[in-house]
Amino acid sequence: MEQAIFIVWRESVEALLVIGILYAWLSHHQRSGLRYLYLGVVAGIALAAVLGMTLLGLQQLVDGLWQELFGVGMLFVAAALIVHMVFWMRRYGGGLGKQLQDQALAAGDGWALAMLACLAIGREGSETVIFLYGMSQVQSSMGDWLQFLTAIGAGIGLAVITWALLQQGTRLSWKLFFRFSEIMLLLLAGALVIGGTDRLIGLGLIPAGIDPVWDTSSFIDDTSRMGGILAALTGYRAYPALTTVAAFVGYWMFTLWRLRAVSPAGQNRA
Repeated sequence: MEQAIFIVWRESVEALLVIGILYAWLSHHQRSGLRYLYLGVVAGIALAAVLGMTLLGLQQLVDGLWQELFGVGMLFVAAALIVHMVFWMRRYGGGLGKQLQDQALAAGDGWALAMLACLAIGREGSETVIFLYGMSQVQSSMGDWLQFLTAIGAGIGLAVITWALLQQGTRLSWKLFFRFSEIMLLLLAGALVIGGTDRLIGLGLIPAGIDPVWDTSSFIDDTSRMGGILAALTGYRAYPALTTVAAFVGYWMFTLWRLRAVSPAGQNRA
């Protein structure tokens, strides 16, 4: 549940940022294009919904081991997309507003603006669908549909509040928001990698190695409420297998190495 709320919150804030930038530009330069912006937003949401139904449909087409492998594959796809998104935002996030304004200016006619909005919102929505689907494969505590929809609603509600506070620019800033969400997203991606690794071990497709390497359940049990939240958000395991530890260390070594190599567009690392 916590994962779902955070992902929906983060992606919704970014979607509101995109809509806000386009809306502000159109309000000052081309008000006639606003209706196409609204149309593009609706189309983008529909695009994400179609992707969600497609994923559910694909899952129904396979069964047994193949269904398990499909779910594991989506875990790793979701993790890879999250990491890629963090790298992309770190490199291009600072110039996102100007980039969108330039694209709006280049779009010219209304239908091109609608397509721009559709692709921008569709991307955020599609990422959200893939992330949530991946999480549902590793976390049975996502709950039933009512809980799931409640988490989505809570995430959207928090996003609206966050966006409004960010617009005021008093206690919150976009820089602080992106830095905090960057850390949380990388932790979540790590949790998905650990979940996928555990699933592969459970299926007998990769060896567990020493199992467990340690037992910290007396300190924080990952089956408890607090431990479950920690496991969902960071990939914590009270008694992990050696392969799980190796996957965790490998993920963070790669991620931190790539973060050091990524610099904002227009800047070069020494």
